[in-house]
Amino acid sequence: MYGAGRLVLILAALALAAVAGWRLAVRWHPSIERYPVQGIDVSEGNGAVEWSVAKGAGVDFGYAVATRGHNVRDRLFQQHWDAMAAAGVRRGAIHVFSLCQPGADQADAFNTVVPVTPGALPAAIDLHYDEACAARPPRAALVAEVAEAAKRIEAHTGAPVLLKLAADVEDDYRLSEALKRNLWLGGNFLRPAYAARPWRMWQASDIRRIDGVEGPVNWDVAAQ
Repeated sequence: MYGAGRLVLILAALALAAVAGWRLAVRWHPSIERYPVQGIDVSEGNGAVEWSVAKGAGVDFGYAVATRGHNVRDRLFQQHWDAMAAAGVRRGAIHVFSLCQPGADQADAFNTVVPVTPGALPAAIDLHYDEACAARPPRAALVAEVAEAAKRIEAHTGAPVLLKLAADVEDDYRLSEALKRNLWLGGNFLRPAYAARPWRMWQASDIRRIDGVEGPVNWDVAAQ
């Protein structure tokens, strides 16, 4: 009986430690002293965001997904775009790139949705593998398609794009070597180092919880 009781106590202590660790993890963010500019990126999957509340929780800037491929517009983009401005949050737009569609068509769709906005943050092209697209084009072909999309978006916005590169895509295609744009890399809790050049933006957590957003949100920091 003593052994069984002791085991129950140990298991209870481990459970409590796990809960405490999770609570710390979902509130964690990189040091403000080292990275004073921090923010979030969202899509319709995050639902409505109370941007004024999020700003009070430390959100200096926000990025919102505008388009996916050439034929999908994020349902909440305009809502996020307008609300960020109203809350005084610096704002940028994201295009989620499809490996199954021409880059020119995707850029034209993004340019149709995202208005030319003085003071907006650079647009971002998000490259990650999508279960809905099984295509894996040759490296030269993908580089050319992304370069064409970037050129068209830059002509529209007047600023170089950010490349938001998932680690597996970068490993397979080495896009950071071929496309000389600022990089937005991901790495939960650990600074990423998987690209050919240092990052300009780091997605430091995809589980952070903050006031103003229902559920977990991507937390990002800008390099100094």
